[in-house]
Order: sequence, then structure tokens, then C-alpha cells
Amino acid sequence: MKILVIEDEIKVGAFIKRGLEEHQHQVQVATEGPQGQQLALREDYDLILLDVMLPGISGIQICRHLRGSGVQTPILMLTALNDTTDIVDGLNAGADDYLSKPFHFSELLARVNALGRRHQQFRNDAAVLTLADLSLDTGTKTAHREGKEIVLTAKEYALLELFLKNPAKVLSRALIAESVWGLEFDTGTNTIDVYINYLRNKIEKGFSGDKLIHTVVGMGYVMKIKS
Repeated sequence: MKILVIEDEIKVGAFIKRGLEEHQHQVQVATEGPQGQQLALREDYDLILLDVMLPGISGIQICRHLRGSGVQTPILMLTALNDTTDIVDGLNAGADDYLSKPFHFSELLARVNALGRRHQQFRNDAAVLTLADLSLDTGTKTAHREGKEIVLTAKEYALLELFLKNPAKVLSRALIAESVWGLEFDTGTNTIDVYINYLRNKIEKGFSGDKLIHTVVGMGYVMKIKS
């Protein structure tokens, strides 16, 4: 993995860098908060190790700024003491995990590897689903058709994702209800039909392309290009 270490204690930073490089990771160390923050904003890292106690700007402030800027790289906070306040503040600022100093390198490595696996799985899952000229980016949760962005509610998004993951398959109302609304959905309502119409209006109305969502009488709905 490509890892950024933001740590003002030079010996600690060098220790972490040496240990991680021995396990085939590529490591860059920033000894100042502002420098580390700029690197995190500019470069694409797989993981950031961020010390809480930094001069001038705290690790928690950096974490909050990165998340506010859209940086989704996993962040492992390093705390000088097992201080509950630091831990809570760090996690609330957007950190994914924390480790208290002093630490055993084996534990640091285990946490680094665990966060790396989760991040890689997220990247693998964040696919772009397409049908004809309709696309859905599951990473950014955005849909486009004919180059135009389509704004979706959470339920509309979940419904569209379900259809695009099952192209040309007839989806029953029961399956749609369970997948989008959960097991306790009241099948006696017309909520599914209402949301199907909402979604149809958003992805079909005003576009020159084919209709994509089709009703299969007595069975459910299917998303496909009509031949």
C-alpha cells in the first residue's frame, strides 16, 4: 500500500516507516501537520497514519478537514495516551481506527493491514453499473443518463441499484420490498408502484433513449432494453 505517516516525532516516524517498508509498503513521512494535510489532499494514498498531537494544527483538525474535502482514504489515528476524549473526538472527526502510544509494531501492522483490506474491498465494490446510456456510480452514489446527472433519493437509489445489478431479470414485488425496504415492509400498500413511477420519471422522462423499466403483469418489474 501507499501510506502517508503524519508524525512530528522524527524517531517515531522513522521507526514506523522502516517497519512498514520491511513489509513491502511504500511510505512517505510528513513531520509537520500542514505539510501532511497538503500531501493527503494532493496525493492518492491507500492509508493515512495520523498523530493526534501535532504542533500548530492537531491531527483531529486535519482529519476533519480531509473528510470535509471529500478525502475518503482510511485514517488510523495515533494517540499519545489512551485518552477517551481523544479517541471519541478522532472517530467523530472521521477516523477509521485508533492506536495508543506506545504500541507494539505487530499491532500497528495488523491494524494497517485490516484497514487496507477494507479499503480495497470498498474500491472493488464501488463499481459503475450501466444499461444503455444510463449509469450508476456506486462509489459516489450518482446516476447519469445522456450525460445529465439524475438526483435520486435514498430509496430511489437503492431501487435503481437493485435493477442494474439484475438486468433483464424479473423482480417480484416481494423481492423488491425485501431488498429496498426490509423484511417488515407492508406488502398491502402501493409504495413499490409509487417509487417505480418516481424512478421512471427521473430516468426516462425527457430523455430520447428507450424506456428501461417494464411492468411484467402479475409478476413484477424488469429493467432491460426492449428489443
